[in-house]
Amino acid sequence: MAVHDRTSITEDRLLRGLASRFHRLALAALTAAWVSHVPTPTAASDFSEPWKKADRALVIDAYEYNSIDWQKLAGDKRIVGFINKASDGLPPAYACSGDETAYRLCKALWKRHAVARELFHTRKVVAKALGLKWGAYHLARPGNPIEQAENFLDFAEPGPDDLMAIDIEENDPTKWMSLEDAELFVRHIFLRTGRYPILYTNGTTSRYIADNRYRYRLLSRLPLWYARYKPEIGIHFPKGNWQRYSLWQFSAQANCGERRCPYRVAGTPNDIDVNVAPMDAEGLRNVWPFGQLVETTDDFMLNVPVPIARDDGLKGESRITYASVAYPVRLDLLAETLRSSWDKAVLGALPAFKPAPSRYINGMAEFAALRRDELMRVASQNAARLDPVATASTESDRAER
Repeated sequence: MAVHDRTSITEDRLLRGLASRFHRLALAALTAAWVSHVPTPTAASDFSEPWKKADRALVIDAYEYNSIDWQKLAGDKRIVGFINKASDGLPPAYACSGDETAYRLCKALWKRHAVARELFHTRKVVAKALGLKWGAYHLARPGNPIEQAENFLDFAEPGPDDLMAIDIEENDPTKWMSLEDAELFVRHIFLRTGRYPILYTNGTTSRYIADNRYRYRLLSRLPLWYARYKPEIGIHFPKGNWQRYSLWQFSAQANCGERRCPYRVAGTPNDIDVNVAPMDAEGLRNVWPFGQLVETTDDFMLNVPVPIARDDGLKGESRITYASVAYPVRLDLLAETLRSSWDKAVLGALPAFKPAPSRYINGMAEFAALRRDELMRVASQNAARLDPVATASTESDRAER
């Protein structure tokens, strides 16, 4: 073998070795980079198991049938607030009447209402004595939104630092307050207190409100108390309207049992509702009780130019000014406005005329029917002149003969 051949083979082996080594190093670097960007099971964002972060604040919400061991509950320093159910629809009747069964049922409902209210205010005193933030929610029922708002304020007696919430379980007006009535409820609460309640609802209803935010201009801007019992909500959360939740109810009887539970609160049963905030304890205390509308996310139409006179525009001395737009124009209203303007501009410019009265009041149908009757009448007249025996052909034959 020639010397230059051995040298060529040696160089080829060296190049292949370097290429193989470079390939392994590049693969290792890519693998390390991929692993560093993949979240570990213990990592959690505000939309993926945030309760696993030790610095995330927690809030308990309960109703009258949840048992609470306050001494044990106070030992969990992550718990910042306690929200208790207040009113439920309208208050029961105090004056009872009817037969014995109706009378006893009426008295039992009022007694239950009175006991629930007394327990509510007892828990309020205890929670505040333990340093917890306090809140109250109203379970919204169909109809009478103003009366329900008054019932809530009378029941809860909210202080300036007490959180208020409206609970809309589902978007079903036959079972729960309609979204239109909920707008009236929220507006009345604001008129009475100067603050807005937060909105408690599930993913489906919040998505519907977000998609129809120009119809529900108050509900879509309330701080959102989001209910979903899954470890992640990123793909379900209505981010197009709300940038984040104020509270996320992540644990309840639906996903907490003896064997498995997202978060167990000492001193409470498994059916207690647990909520997480996207902030630490100090941050939650600073924003409590919320009470203000969230910023709107509509930024595609912030302002519009103000029209100027044609003469001023031709002079070239006019300055364009802009007017703010509070809400984007609804397409259906815009279409209706354009249609009306077009009718006025086009039809209004045409000379007024009155069409000649038509002999056919019912249009072409009447014309066709009259025309058919006329043709049948002519055919019957012609048939009367014909001899069924002496036809034209017969007369012709006879003439030839």
